[in-house]
Amino acid sequence: MFILFVQRAFRTAYKQTVLCQLWFIITPVLSVIVYVAVFGGVAHISTDGAPPILFYLLGISVWGYFAACLTGTSNSFVTNADIFGKVYFPRIIMPLVAVTVQLLYFCIQLLIFIAAYCYYLAIGTELTIHWQIVLFPLLMIMLAFMAVGVGMVVSSLTTKYRDLQIIFAKVITLWVYVTPVIYPLSMVTNPKLHLAMSLNPVTPVMEAVKYSLLGVGQFSWMWLLYSFVFTIVIDIIGLAIFNKVQKSFMDTV
Repeated sequence: MFILFVQRAFRTAYKQTVLCQLWFIITPVLSVIVYVAVFGGVAHISTDGAPPILFYLLGISVWGYFAACLTGTSNSFVTNADIFGKVYFPRIIMPLVAVTVQLLYFCIQLLIFIAAYCYYLAIGTELTIHWQIVLFPLLMIMLAFMAVGVGMVVSSLTTKYRDLQIIFAKVITLWVYVTPVIYPLSMVTNPKLHLAMSLNPVTPVMEAVKYSLLGVGQFSWMWLLYSFVFTIVIDIIGLAIFNKVQKSFMDTV
């Protein structure tokens, strides 16, 4: 059932569109063009010496993966109400399906990043890769489980309070601006603001990814441990609430 749901979600993502799955490539490319033009060309925001295209492409891909997992998980109950009402199966499958599908999309975007990376290497651009690159898969897994935990909490609450679905969509939109996606954390020189942004559990992961692949950013075991503990705690809370709500979900809807 899990495999069938993943296949269905992947095939129907851009169903009845002319370009179909090409949108998985077009979307990040267009976003990078806009970011380079606006934040790099107009606002002159620093990328800590990394090529702007690689900096924004990596940031967009990683954040997009997290945000999509978060959105897909948080809508698990609402978007699958018709299926839940017809047959019983472990409801936790749906958040895991959302994460798996987004992982497939992320892998496609990662191939674009690798192609751009190889291009810069071919033209002689100096790029630094640190040994922490071996942690990249683990960082993505942690980011996914973080999204699942937060998403399950929101999904459980939106079954009764639909306003939260709208509010949370706005929160995700604003969340990206307090995460070093389009700018490096080193730009934030105010100590209090720097601490506040570091307390954002996505920040240490984003910085670690940029450090390992581009040689920019701030890698900190202490802050990664903080993100890991946050992920474990929010997953336990989310799973507990999710399991409680699913028992009376259809009655609420």
